[in-house]
Amino acid sequence: MTVETADRIEKEIVMRAPRSKVWRALTDSAEFGKWFGVKMKDPFAPGAIARGAILTPGYDHLTLEVQVDRIDAERLFSYRWHPYAVDPETDYSREPMTLVEFQLEEITEGTRLKVTESGFDQIPTARRDEAFRMNSGGWGHQVQNIAKYVDQE
Repeated sequence: MTVETADRIEKEIVMRAPRSKVWRALTDSAEFGKWFGVKMKDPFAPGAIARGAILTPGYDHLTLEVQVDRIDAERLFSYRWHPYAVDPETDYSREPMTLVEFQLEEITEGTRLKVTESGFDQIPTARRDEAFRMNSGGWGHQVQNIAKYVDQE
């Protein structure tokens, strides 16, 4: 299921895996990196900044940087980041960040994961549409990646 407005992207997937397994894949930074395509250097902790080298060809010159917002055990993991910050010549530090939330719900079929990224209306107009478009497609791929990852582990 996909829901999009001008300000938010929502993707949802159901995995035939226990919530605890999906939770580890989201919140253990090493496991997160395996399905997200990043070699994480830092653990996830509320208020902390976690960085990692992006492994995706064409983006492998970049570093992923997220500021962890909340970690509510097996329910909600969230962080803030600069969406589609791919130009190494641009200083994104003065721009507002979007909020990425991973919400887990245990259901009969396994675990429902809902990914929401919001705050695009605060991104500078010159790059807002492209950041939204690229992240919308990216989250579509990433929910599939985590589903494959938890099926294999």
